[in-house]
Amino acid sequence: MPPLLPARARRLPAALLVPARGLLEARVPWARDRALDHAVERERHLVPFLLAKDALLAATPPPHAVPLHSLPSAIPFPFRPLRFLQLYPSAFALSPHPIEVSPTPRLSALHAAEAQVVDATRPDAADRLLRLLMLSPARALPLRLVARLRLDLGLAPDFQRTLLPNYPDYFALSPDGTLLELVCYRKDLAVSTMQSYAQRTGGYKVGDAVAFPLSFPRGFELDKKVRKWLDEWQRLPYISPYEDGSHLAPRSDITEKRTVAVLHEVLSLTVGKKMEKEVLVKLGEALRLPPGFRKVVARHPGIFYMSHKLRTQTVVLRESYRRHMLVDKHPMMGIRYQYLHLMHMGKEEVGKGKGKGKDRKSSRGEQMIGEEFGAEGEDGENEDYDDEEDEDELDEEDMEAGAASEDEESDDDIDKDTGKQIAH
Repeated sequence: MPPLLPARARRLPAALLVPARGLLEARVPWARDRALDHAVERERHLVPFLLAKDALLAATPPPHAVPLHSLPSAIPFPFRPLRFLQLYPSAFALSPHPIEVSPTPRLSALHAAEAQVVDATRPDAADRLLRLLMLSPARALPLRLVARLRLDLGLAPDFQRTLLPNYPDYFALSPDGTLLELVCYRKDLAVSTMQSYAQRTGGYKVGDAVAFPLSFPRGFELDKKVRKWLDEWQRLPYISPYEDGSHLAPRSDITEKRTVAVLHEVLSLTVGKKMEKEVLVKLGEALRLPPGFRKVVARHPGIFYMSHKLRTQTVVLRESYRRHMLVDKHPMMGIRYQYLHLMHMGKEEVGKGKGKGKDRKSSRGEQMIGEEFGAEGEDGENEDYDDEEDEDELDEEDMEAGAASEDEESDDDIDKDTGKQIAH
């Protein structure tokens, strides 16, 4: 196993290696950011859509049509599979007696374009996956967890067959096949996004203080004491997430900064610069982050944003977005915005067919999605983001159950994770 990069304890003042209080006892409020909520909410149903698409087209050669009941049970359909597929006639063609589903020519063409992007970005994907393994003290991660991160990392559906064997100097599977292990530690890749930023904007050497970029939603204000602590915290030395932090005292300001650095780096390695909190927590546990790391996101609302949309919690890296738009768009995200456009076309066709007068909302949604992969449009100050549901496509029973579930989860989330009541 490659050794950890050396600890920098000798470079740090002794005062930084003992527990401190600071923000650990502060009350940091949660404030809604409508633009970032929209960045999350516009991808409603995208994950089950992509997984259903992969089930139809990832095979070589792809089947012409498959029985509906043969779709993988692991696909997280938000409601009955048939009803879900009926929402997107531009992508999925359904035939009765027996019910079979097949990809439309539009979906097949877009899947082929995605395959070309996957091929072109394979070295980048390998480097990002390698860096994720380099963050782990064990230099290994559960293969099941990596598979769950596949869409976040922009990996192909069959990455175990098409990516891993092509990089034998990078990756290996454990004898029992449950772990993805690191073979080669590349020191040239052990440079975090924050270190690269510091090098570009004024130089960086080990032990320097690097301040994280901060931004807050309109009208958000921190308590004066919290702001003072945050200014002092920003001036602490930056310890790279690729360095060993085991020598740092738990519940200290410097440990807090390194934990933020690890989470910042993890989100930077994703193509969408965001991740479901549930998955981020599981990854943080695998990376052996210190106890209490789950609350770090809530304590730093200027770095991370916690969205409660889509009946889950999603952690967004603020600096990667300007309003609801990604600052640097990975090619895989360009393809996904085209999938969103295709999904919207199907919903528009369903709406027209049922005569429900959804033209105005459909036109507006198509324009907002089109900005992402077209000419980008004008990034104006539009605060009127809709919290649209596909309620008119569901049974009344499904609607009532879903609404009750979302309300309960939202209330619980705010109590536990927004930082209004931080337990110590």
